[in-house]
Amino acid sequence: MPAYRDKERNTWFVAFYYKTWNGEHKQKRKRGFKTKRDALDYELRFKQTREGTLDMKFEDFVEMYFDDISPKLKLNTLMTKKTVISKKITPYFKGKPMNEIKACDIVKWQNEMMEFVNEKGKPYSKKSLQGMQSQLSAIFNHAVRLYELDKNPVRIAGPIGGESEVKEMQIWTTEEYKKFSEAISDKPQAFYAFEVLYWTGIRLGELLALTVSDFDFKKQTMRIDKSLQNIKGKVYVTTPKTVMSNRTVKIPEFLCHEIQEYIEMMYGIRKGERIFQFTKSYLHHQMIRGSKLAGVKRIRIHDLRHSHISLLIEMGFTPVDIAKRVGHENINITMHYAHMFPQKQDEMIDKLEDKNNLLEEEISWTDTKKKKDLMGITESETE
Repeated sequence: MPAYRDKERNTWFVAFYYKTWNGEHKQKRKRGFKTKRDALDYELRFKQTREGTLDMKFEDFVEMYFDDISPKLKLNTLMTKKTVISKKITPYFKGKPMNEIKACDIVKWQNEMMEFVNEKGKPYSKKSLQGMQSQLSAIFNHAVRLYELDKNPVRIAGPIGGESEVKEMQIWTTEEYKKFSEAISDKPQAFYAFEVLYWTGIRLGELLALTVSDFDFKKQTMRIDKSLQNIKGKVYVTTPKTVMSNRTVKIPEFLCHEIQEYIEMMYGIRKGERIFQFTKSYLHHQMIRGSKLAGVKRIRIHDLRHSHISLLIEMGFTPVDIAKRVGHENINITMHYAHMFPQKQDEMIDKLEDKNNLLEEEISWTDTKKKKDLMGITESETE
C-alpha cells in the first residue's frame, strides 16, 4: 500500500484498486492528505468498508450503514437519524473498531448520556435517551444481520434511563373545539385548515400536501397519498408516513361545503396545486392565538388528531374502524387510546345474564313438553 507525495502542493495522495460488491475492479484516487500516515490510513479504511470487515472503525461503519439504508428511508427520517448519530453517538465510539465494542463500552456511553446537562442545566429526557439508544442498537443490528457481527452489545447492556415518562394525552372536546374555531374565524385559511384537522384526524403534513384534485365532493371523499415536510428550510412533498397512511377518508357533508367554499376563495387555483399554502409555524401561531381568545386549554396541533380519535371512540366505533380512518399502521397503535374506550363490563354482564336466562327458559320449556309427551297429556287437558 504505497502513498505518493504531491510535491507541488506539499501533500500526499493514494491511488489503488479495489473490488466492488459485484466483483468489478475499480481504481480509487484520493489527494490532499497532510501526512503519509493519513493517506495510508484512508486507503486501509476504504478497503475495509468495501470488503465489509468489522475491523473497521465505528465511524467508517456508520458511513457504510447510511449507504445501505438511505435508499429505503424517507428524507426526514434519514436526516433525523444522521443528526442523532453524528451528535450523540459517533463522537464517543468513532475511534473504536466495530468488533471490539463491548457491552461495558455501551454502559459507559449510557452513563455519560444520562449525566449530560446542557447550558441551561437540563439533562436529556428519558424519551430522548431511549431514542439515542434505539439508533445505536439499529447500527449494531445492521452489523449482525448483514456483516456477521456475533452479537449486538447494546442488547446485552440493557435499557437506558428507565421507563419513558408517560405524558397525559391532551384533547379538546367538541365544545372546546367549537369555541376555538369561532375565535379564529377571522382568519379563513386557519379556520378551514383546523376544520379539516379536527373533523378528519389527518396529520399536519398530510393536510399541507392536499391539492384540489384530492377531493371528490360527489362521493364526499378526500385522498391521502402524500405528506409535506420541511427539512432544513426546504419543502419536500413525500409519500405518507406509512403504507397504511395511503387511504381515502370520507368527510361529512358540512365539511365538503366548507372546503368547496374555501377553494372558491382561491381564485385561479389549479387542480394540482396545494390548497393550504402556508407554513406549519403559521398554524402554530394561530393555535396559540385562538386558544387564548377562546379561553380553552392550549394543546398541540397533533392533539387535534387525538381529539378526533377520542370523538370516534365516544361515538362507539371500533379500534379497527378507527385505525383504517386515521391511517394507523396496525391496531396496536390505536390501542394506545385504550383507556378512552368505554368500560362496558356491566353491559357485558347484563347481556351474559340475559343469554343465560333465555337458555334456561328454553330448556325448561323443552323439558316440560317432553314430560307431557311421555304422559300423553295434550295441551287442551292442561287448560
